[in-house]
Amino acid sequence: MSDLDAFIDKVVGPGRFRVEDDFGNGFVRLRVSEAERRQAKQDIRCVEDAVVEMLRNARDAHAKTIFLAMSRSGDRRTIAVIDDGDGIPSEMQDVVFEPRVTSKLDSFSEDEWGVHGRGMALYSIRENAEEARVCASLPGKGSALRVSFLVSAVKERKDQSTLPTLASDGDRRWILGPGPRNIARAAAEFALHARHRCTLYCGSPVEVAATLRAYGMRFSEPSAIGASPAEDAPFAARLSFCRDAVDFSSCAEKLGLSVSQRSAYRILQGDVSPLKPLLGILRDASSAPGSVEEAPFPRDCDARGLKIASDDRAAFVDALKKAWAPLAEAYYLDAEVEPSVRVSRDGVRVTFPACKQL
Repeated sequence: MSDLDAFIDKVVGPGRFRVEDDFGNGFVRLRVSEAERRQAKQDIRCVEDAVVEMLRNARDAHAKTIFLAMSRSGDRRTIAVIDDGDGIPSEMQDVVFEPRVTSKLDSFSEDEWGVHGRGMALYSIRENAEEARVCASLPGKGSALRVSFLVSAVKERKDQSTLPTLASDGDRRWILGPGPRNIARAAAEFALHARHRCTLYCGSPVEVAATLRAYGMRFSEPSAIGASPAEDAPFAARLSFCRDAVDFSSCAEKLGLSVSQRSAYRILQGDVSPLKPLLGILRDASSAPGSVEEAPFPRDCDARGLKIASDDRAAFVDALKKAWAPLAEAYYLDAEVEPSVRVSRDGVRVTFPACKQL
């Protein structure tokens, strides 16, 4: 720091220069003093820590749906996280693994795992990983990250097969029962704390690929199913466009998922069922009452998407506004409001703002 910078900091405070580099698109590199101020409670000491940091990154990128794929081959543990969040510009996809680089200059958060947003999580992961890369990402299209660890160097719990149990405490709050602090538990703790912000699906690469296909089919026109992936489709939806096993396997690899052509064929034939949300799986396994997760993909319903043409939607809205007018007049509501029409795979939902007249 120059003498002039030091003098200005002394006069106006160290908050004046929080940023060392501004990369644009909301990404900055924090100054050392600012990064140190945002120290987390723990660094990356095991695979489970890395999983939590990747999930927190997806959550803080405003993802509503997160897919976590896990696999182990010999000494190598591979983790892939695909989300429908904000995405990362192509020119930043390597820079985000450098120290103190963040998009959270004024919005860093503190949660159960400490402060997040100091620009050190992905850097710490890459420093400990054998491989860490952004497989696919664009602004507004979500992200797909893949990380591989040698468990001889970065430890993980030996028991990775035991799922945590889900129950409610005396105050009717959802809690996890005792069990090994493995990847499944780390993911479940995140899913439980973030359940009002996002939904987490967790499984093998093949299971996650099948779930991504079902997820994409909710938003695709029926005529587009099986077509080549559209360039403007979110990455989490692209597997629904694949026309054959070769195309599916190749597209999955671009998302960081290793899916053989044989497994891809089984998925396309419907032999691999989509996953339920992780909290739903734990609820079913624990026989816990109530619901703590968003609705899963029903296995016995039509999974094709529904899309209404713009002209038909406009005509529908006009008809709705005409039907709304006499009701609004009778109950002293604003008749000039614009109805919201939401089209999903399983329904068309209409909402009128109830603006009361004085």
